[in-house]
Amino acid sequence: MDTPVNFYSSALDAVLSDWVTALREFAVHAVVVLGPDPFGGADERKVIAVHPPMLAEAARGLAQSRDFGASWRDSDAPLVAWQHIAKSDALHASRWRTLWLAHGYQTVVRVEFSLPAGRAFECFMFSPRELHDRAEATSLVWSAMNVWPVIKRTVANARCTLSPREIECLVLAFEGLTARQSAQRMGCTDRTVAWHLGNAMAKLKVDTKAAAIQRACWIGAI
Repeated sequence: MDTPVNFYSSALDAVLSDWVTALREFAVHAVVVLGPDPFGGADERKVIAVHPPMLAEAARGLAQSRDFGASWRDSDAPLVAWQHIAKSDALHASRWRTLWLAHGYQTVVRVEFSLPAGRAFECFMFSPRELHDRAEATSLVWSAMNVWPVIKRTVANARCTLSPREIECLVLAFEGLTARQSAQRMGCTDRTVAWHLGNAMAKLKVDTKAAAIQRACWIGAI
């Protein structure tokens, strides 16, 4: 269901390439999108996209670290982070920091987009220079928020094998509609709705409608 990210997916790479181009005025040269592993624990994250693609290994190092993971979301300000990578303690630096420093990056700004049950999508923006002005970091956060709907839609299309009708049934169930109400909205029978929901649950490897809705959220489908 959830295949490894294709770093050369034309649609997704085009979106990230355009975003990086727009961020050049803020000296951002790379972006990474992490998302929850829909079949893993709260701490398990996957690389959804990275640009430029040559930074794939550094992105995987970030995803495999515990930095900014589930424990970070319990902190007082989990949605945004701004850090100078080069100022990390060399003896305790995470592998991902070493990898990004090796590529010449000095600063990272992270923006989180929360999901149900403690999961999240995370956008990381990397710069080869230090940011000295809080206004610069704020501009990057606004940029991520503005482009996120397009990225999420493109990511969902790349990761999801759910059909449009299956997604529609899940969305209506998420809104609290019963199978009969969903059928009336969709112009079909209750049995058809149940069939689509059953297919969605099989693809998402769950046994309940509620779990299917949750996992569909985690992959960005709804």
